[in-house]
Amino acid sequence: MDALSQLSPESSGSEGNISALHPDIVQTRILTLLDGPTLTSIGCASPEFHALSTEESLWKNICASTWPSTDDPLVNGVVSTFAAGHRTLFSDAYPLIHGKRKSNLNNEVTATQGLISAVDIYYQNVPIFSKVVETETVTEWFMCSPFRIELLEPKDYSQTWDESDVEKENQWIKQLEENITLSWIVIDPELKRAVNVSSERPVSVSKHWLTGEAEMKFATIVEWEREPVKWEVVVACGGKEGGEADVTEVSMGIEDMEGKRLNGKDSLVILRGAMEGGERRKRKEGVERERYEEFTEGRRVWRERRRRRENALDMLCITVGLTLIVSFGCFIWLW
Repeated sequence: MDALSQLSPESSGSEGNISALHPDIVQTRILTLLDGPTLTSIGCASPEFHALSTEESLWKNICASTWPSTDDPLVNGVVSTFAAGHRTLFSDAYPLIHGKRKSNLNNEVTATQGLISAVDIYYQNVPIFSKVVETETVTEWFMCSPFRIELLEPKDYSQTWDESDVEKENQWIKQLEENITLSWIVIDPELKRAVNVSSERPVSVSKHWLTGEAEMKFATIVEWEREPVKWEVVVACGGKEGGEADVTEVSMGIEDMEGKRLNGKDSLVILRGAMEGGERRKRKEGVERERYEEFTEGRRVWRERRRRRENALDMLCITVGLTLIVSFGCFIWLW
């Protein structure tokens, strides 16, 4: 940043002017050292810096270093058609979607051949899992079936933990909660936009009741048709020698307040609404976990109210039925 400040147009003297250095030196020796947000800020300093900072190769490298999965040939081919290439991808995927504001939704789903998911999982900021997968969206089966994208199929049951070593198990769970982060970028090739549906850090970490593996949930809550829905990514990890994480399952779906998975058609509406009209904002630490807990509590209250309504309806039906039986019996006796 010191070198950049010396190159600022406001600096006095010829040594402080951007013309004092060759543009190639600025691009290759200085701008390549910056991350995405800093490069964006530098681009606003002057027309000269803007021209240099919008170079496609800079943003391609930034995206690849931030999300290794985006260096996949399939992703690069699609992103090359975006309005500003990888700069558009970065602005769509960072910062994360802010769910409190209702996105502009159009319930009419325009034609799209499919979605592309670019997923990266990190342990202590080091990538441990990267994968790109395509999801077709043209069949009637997709439109009507529960929306779900699986990157890894759940493995058969295999006990991961030594049941006698509870303390070691709890330490491993805590390590994952503190050190695992995830990015799940959904790309729409037809719309030429993208959105990151992850909460970045897990909102819930627990031990799976059957496999014994650590099950982490990443969730983003967004508003849809006057009620919140939940994008939820589930990651299962087993422990390996040396404290490493062995990723065994990765999947994503969208659920409503009833706990019902939305179908493909409704999920496309929500995803596209977030891509086009969703607000991106840097979140405060722990905010998404709080929203997840609020959503979970709201679901519990909703289910309790429904149970009470159903019980009241059952009692009403029983009362009416008994009344009819008694009335009919009295009628027969009097007759």
